[in-house]
Amino acid sequence: MRRTLARWARAEWGPLYAAVRGPLRRRGPSALPMTMAAVGLTAFLHYAQHQSWGDPLVRDLGAVRADDPLWPALLRTPLSLFVPAPDLPVWGALAQILLVFGIAELCLGRWRTLAIAYAATLAGTLYARLGITLGAHAPFGLPWTDAQVVDTGPSAAVVGLAVYVGWRYGAYATAGAVTLAMVAEVLLKENLAGKEHLAALTAVGLLCLLAAVRDRHPDRPRPHRNPAGWTDRGPGTPPVRT
Repeated sequence: MRRTLARWARAEWGPLYAAVRGPLRRRGPSALPMTMAAVGLTAFLHYAQHQSWGDPLVRDLGAVRADDPLWPALLRTPLSLFVPAPDLPVWGALAQILLVFGIAELCLGRWRTLAIAYAATLAGTLYARLGITLGAHAPFGLPWTDAQVVDTGPSAAVVGLAVYVGWRYGAYATAGAVTLAMVAEVLLKENLAGKEHLAALTAVGLLCLLAAVRDRHPDRPRPHRNPAGWTDRGPGTPPVRT
């Protein structure tokens, strides 16, 4: 039984572990500049929004509501990703960013990580507007009271990145578990955040599909073997043991 679990763990997380371990061993924390900056920015925004001088500034620059005009909301969406929800403990947001953003930065690179995080967050933000337009009685609708909910935090980006990295590196059970957890969240506690997580997963699923189609293109270069026995498939793609 123990050997079976060990084999399963190696198959599930082996390529991901190899991709994370190498840069961390060579460079340490300096391999995670974007993640460290994101953690610092989130901590600062948490501090600022609890100060009399900072609360109006954070709300003007990073607070998004579904009833806000579209273009100001879109301009605030990138920063809203790093504004922790004021009614939740900030350590949860910081831990999510450090772990999931850190793994994604090591595996995908900082710009692809930011792009996927933003796409997941934007999908949730736009879904909120659609859901309120549909109304509470529609299958994917939202009550009008959710239009006033301040929609911030990294959770949608974290969910999207976890699923994308899991898919990209063959950790399909992990990606599936995250997806099922988000579905269970909506079934058990139907709220704006849970449905936004599903919207984020839908957007990331489309990105996975596009990446799969691109990877099957016959003109893509063949992978090269490195001395460690892992196949290097280029930036943003997982190594494969051969």
